[in-house]
Amino acid sequence: MSAAARHGRWITVLALAVGYALLAHYANTTAGTGTLGALVALAPIVLAALSVAWHSRHRIALLVVFGIGCAALLTAWNMLEQHADRIFWTEHAGSQLFLCLVFGRTLGAGQQPLCTYFARIVHGSLSPAHERYTRQVTVAWTAFFGLMAVTSTILFFTAPLATWSVFANFFTAPLIGLMFIVEYAARRRLLPNIKHAHILDAVKAMWKAPAG
Repeated sequence: MSAAARHGRWITVLALAVGYALLAHYANTTAGTGTLGALVALAPIVLAALSVAWHSRHRIALLVVFGIGCAALLTAWNMLEQHADRIFWTEHAGSQLFLCLVFGRTLGAGQQPLCTYFARIVHGSLSPAHERYTRQVTVAWTAFFGLMAVTSTILFFTAPLATWSVFANFFTAPLIGLMFIVEYAARRRLLPNIKHAHILDAVKAMWKAPAG
């Protein structure tokens, strides 16, 4: 893929993300937008489910299940319109909690911390200091996503909906980006003798790694 095509793809992804955030915030802060809110809130779930079904080895069976699920959503549409804000909150807090559990479960005895796994994909073997550092980074990401889920829940139930919506739609991605920047700066300071990979190198290597 050419550089222009890659840049175009990233620009498209960014535009879609910003557009979605603006639509979600508008639906959460404007009266009489129940239909729009339900559509915007459910779109990621429906599209993800469709993608999983389409790419599955059991495509026909899962597409049938997908169709049944869509029919159930239509049956409950009036209720979904009235509670679209709770769908948004469930998606946001739930995704943060899911990531917290994904990172956290790799910290158990006999497990390889997730950031250690990523670092080994990029660097191969790790020094003891590098391995300790990647474990600490896994702890940091676990705490970060757990705090995001808790903050989202507290704001949703105690603050005006507009406040929660600003946090969920406009602060989540920048905060995650800030975590990457802080981690990179800490790594350069604490591990000055290693070759410091680009932030996206681990992601690219992960996609190329065997599924196991």
